[in-house]
Amino acid sequence: MSEYLAHISDDGRKQTVLEHLEGTARLAEAFARPFGAGELARQAALAHDIGKYTQGFQNRLRGGSIVDHSTAGAVELQKAGNLYGAFCAAGHHAGLPDGGSPRDDGGPSLLGRLKRGAPEDYSPYLADFRLPQASPPRLPGFAGAFFTRMLFSCLVDADFLDTEAFLSGGTVPRGTGEPIPALLQKLQSHTAGWLREPKGELNRLRSDILRRCIETGRQGEPGLYSLTVPTGGGKTVSSLSFALEHAAARGKRRVVYVIPYTSIIEQTAEVFRGILGPENVLEHHASANLDQTGDSDQLRERLRLAAENWDAPVIVTTGVQFFESLFANRTSRCRKLHRLAESVIIFDEAQMLPLPYLLPCLRAIRCLVEGYGVTAVLCTATQPSLEKFFPGLPVRELCPDVQALSEAFRRTTLRPAGELTPAELASLMEAHTAALSILNSRAGAVELFRLLPEEGRYCLTTLMSPAHRRRVLAEIRQRLREGLPCRVAATSLVEAGVDLDFPAVYREEAGLDSILQAAGRCNREGKRPAEQSLVTVFSLPGRIPDELAQGRSLFRETAREVEDAASPEAVRRYFDKLHSLRGEALDREGIIDAFEKGIRGCGMPFAQVAERFRMIQSGTCQVFIPLPGSTNERERAEEEKALGALKAALLAGNASRKLLRQAGQYMVSVYPGHLRELLDTGAAVLAPGEIAVLTDTSRYDEAVGLGLPAGGGQGLFF
Repeated sequence: MSEYLAHISDDGRKQTVLEHLEGTARLAEAFARPFGAGELARQAALAHDIGKYTQGFQNRLRGGSIVDHSTAGAVELQKAGNLYGAFCAAGHHAGLPDGGSPRDDGGPSLLGRLKRGAPEDYSPYLADFRLPQASPPRLPGFAGAFFTRMLFSCLVDADFLDTEAFLSGGTVPRGTGEPIPALLQKLQSHTAGWLREPKGELNRLRSDILRRCIETGRQGEPGLYSLTVPTGGGKTVSSLSFALEHAAARGKRRVVYVIPYTSIIEQTAEVFRGILGPENVLEHHASANLDQTGDSDQLRERLRLAAENWDAPVIVTTGVQFFESLFANRTSRCRKLHRLAESVIIFDEAQMLPLPYLLPCLRAIRCLVEGYGVTAVLCTATQPSLEKFFPGLPVRELCPDVQALSEAFRRTTLRPAGELTPAELASLMEAHTAALSILNSRAGAVELFRLLPEEGRYCLTTLMSPAHRRRVLAEIRQRLREGLPCRVAATSLVEAGVDLDFPAVYREEAGLDSILQAAGRCNREGKRPAEQSLVTVFSLPGRIPDELAQGRSLFRETAREVEDAASPEAVRRYFDKLHSLRGEALDREGIIDAFEKGIRGCGMPFAQVAERFRMIQSGTCQVFIPLPGSTNERERAEEEKALGALKAALLAGNASRKLLRQAGQYMVSVYPGHLRELLDTGAAVLAPGEIAVLTDTSRYDEAVGLGLPAGGGQGLFF
């Protein structure tokens, strides 16, 4: 065996290239085996670092300059007929490159690099091994790109783990969670009473829904399902029951819960942790603070590491994190993808899949179901008739009595009110002891708040930090429980999954899906007759954001055609209209065509697509608000001390990942113009890492959050 080295640890231990390649190959082969690509992954892993069999790289280990050690593996894999693996080897550090065109001559694309060749002779690897044979599948366009990313995930995760194990001496505490059957047993214990003795008609219906999900989970074949359950029907626990029953019966490896909003995620993850235990649930999204999870430093560290590659039995994540990872090209984002194979994936609030990315998102779901052993569930209270996007792939409804369930769980009545001025809206709300109004812009919510009676008035928008919003929501819930005056002006951030129950709700016109989500905040517990629980739909003078105009127009059209705008028939018509939009409406960035036809002659444009696929296009900036969210005197003092340390670390550019996660609870997102105004007036300073720190805390109002600049806040920002 040759003595070419791959790594040298801080304490002087040495790992040969062969040791690293064999260790990586064992892991990659195991990761890819669930989707039938074990041999290809092993071949790619054995080749990925053969560029380290060069004098240049050996000099690099001892302090020399950086050298290209990735192209060599790509060259050998191309010779072996494994172009998927060639992409993976070429990108295992910098990310999957664009495929390029035959005209590329030595550029950064894969074809350009293959034409240029490896910078040094790497033939000494032949003294250690020969690449094994493997037979790659013939997959066209989008499916081929999807397969490449899954293979890439296996390689880069294996590469990270083998390197980490060597450099740490095997001391990294990875691995968390119990087996699926043990989790199922915990859930069964939790729900046993619901099934045995449901009290009241609604609880009986909830038990029927739960029972049906359990039975289908046990007996149903893997594939694509839908779960259409009205708000209040218990779909969160019922869908988890389906997932764990199905995973146990069919040998699935994990459950992934994909949710559109972080406000719902935090709530759902907390429910799951309470049922299954904190060590079994990984909450992964941009603002997740893993340091507040679990009971011990060791568990928190395991969960932090699990977030890197989703090595946990239950994952709760955002649609943004999930789908942007599926279309990413960077190693850090793609590393976890192979964990999706042989899993059950629940897409909660499936109607919230963003319209400009709907077709590529649904194509990705289809790929997972058809090629990677995934059972997927499109779960919603207002099923958006997505079946037509899966021709030839049956979508089985777990609770087919949609009309009957809709009637049984109906708790509100929609009422049109036409155009209202903000003053008229405030007057209508004043007539109620408790009322919620949801507006389309932050500026509109703040304006309405100022017009409400001072006693028990609240404002909820993303101008407030998450810590601040949590405290305000707790106060609102307390006042509602005590029957005290409580009038809230909010944006749509309260619509989906936020546990609020008002006797009256006002909703500014938007898409029907948003209006029905708002209705879920009215008479939530079903304690009042539906005809007395009014959701008043109104418009305000002036234009609404362009992003909402289309949905509003289709809602008005549907409301003219169907007498009951909240009925399943109205929902079906609305979504049929929405999904019949032409042109770029359902694939704005041309993601599918990019892989089917290329971009300006460039085939397999992984890097370009990763830049294009951005589900959040706001171009916003983060402002750190060093103000505590708690009102408890002792807790507030501790929070102020921690915020002082966070502020100092941010300004010094010394914020670790742990500190940045903590800081996320005190961040407000603003548009660039708002940030410029804060910086120009000296109210904030820009810290290293492009995070602004609010220095003039008088600009942050305890009632409404960060003050808007003159004329600001009209855009689509919740």
